[in-house]
Amino acid sequence: MSLSLFMARRLHRADDNKKQTSRPAVVIATVGIAIGLAVMLVAVSVIVGFKHEVRDKVVGFGAHIQVANLEANSLYESRPVETDSALLSLLSSLGNVSHLQRYSLKPGMIKTEDAFQGIVLKGLGQEYDTTFFSRHLTEGALPQFGDTASSSQVLLSRTLADKLRLTVGSKIDAYFIENGVRTRRFRVAGIYQTNFSEYDNLFLLTDLYTVNRLNNWKLPQASGVEVTVKDYSKLEETTWSIADALEETRDTDGQRYGARNIEQLNPGIFAWLSVLNVNIWVILILMLGVAGFTMISGLLILIIERTSMIGILKSLGADNSFIRRMFLWLAVFIIGRGMLWGNTLWLAFYIVQTHTGLLRLDPEMYYMDTVPVHFSLVGFVLLNAGTLIASVLMLVGPSYLVAHIRPTDSMRYE
Repeated sequence: MSLSLFMARRLHRADDNKKQTSRPAVVIATVGIAIGLAVMLVAVSVIVGFKHEVRDKVVGFGAHIQVANLEANSLYESRPVETDSALLSLLSSLGNVSHLQRYSLKPGMIKTEDAFQGIVLKGLGQEYDTTFFSRHLTEGALPQFGDTASSSQVLLSRTLADKLRLTVGSKIDAYFIENGVRTRRFRVAGIYQTNFSEYDNLFLLTDLYTVNRLNNWKLPQASGVEVTVKDYSKLEETTWSIADALEETRDTDGQRYGARNIEQLNPGIFAWLSVLNVNIWVILILMLGVAGFTMISGLLILIIERTSMIGILKSLGADNSFIRRMFLWLAVFIIGRGMLWGNTLWLAFYIVQTHTGLLRLDPEMYYMDTVPVHFSLVGFVLLNAGTLIASVLMLVGPSYLVAHIRPTDSMRYE
């Protein structure tokens, strides 16, 4: 152990056991570090949790990548492509692809005695991953999804159910324009609630067979294939890989395939989420500034209070760099204690919010009813390490104050 570290530990223990002039400053510095780190951890975990929650809901309604007809001019336009085994095998062979599922779309309108609502009827095949909708199911059950028979059942959101006064088992009439107006009666099999109004107000889910019949399509035709990826960080790379693989591919009708990911399909939502990164940096800079200012004040008071000791050390041959290292080590101990309390405060918040959802949100405004929190071990370690390093670096300049203390004057200092 170096001598500067040894003396810093002795000074830190002495500060703990004796009431000194610097004690309030040390307490304030410790509290400043604790509050600053806790606020940073809470802000990052909440903002990242919010981004993950919104992204997961967008993915839940449309997977990561959609392979559809290249000629389709809008997201919900019904232009078929063949989704045969050759296409599915080609997509499965590409890296980072974990799951494939067919879907078909049909815009229309549903009407009850009291209200009506424009919707998009989405047909799902039997291979469709229903984990997302099962997790958000509040009443009833999921319809039987498949491509060989009609179930005449639909799954709709709580928002639509309340707006149209529907319950599980209610009958609804849907109207579609296809060489005239076509009518189809469905029964509500289940109701889900995601609080994501962008899609809750839009989709009715049923089987692939029904939607293909309404579109006058025959298997293997569908609106497209939804692709789930293994690693989201490689989403853009995977999208381009799929697009390149399908560039020269045509179905039997000569239709071309195109690939777009959820960030391309929903640019407004993801542009909004990217703006939240600015909020994170603003909070980090402000909190580091507050924590650093309190530590600088505490260090200066410690140096001034220990003026006599500094003079004695210099008279014994200690140079300025040794004394500076000693005080920086002392600051590290104070910062470490503040960080320990800061991490404890954040951990308490994380556990309470995760298990109780104590802090609530307006789902109409924020797409969720509780404040989301997300824990990332890498982010946690980086934020703690960054706080420690930044705080110590901010103290390097003020530590040079010891160079201006002369032994002849300091030993008479009281």
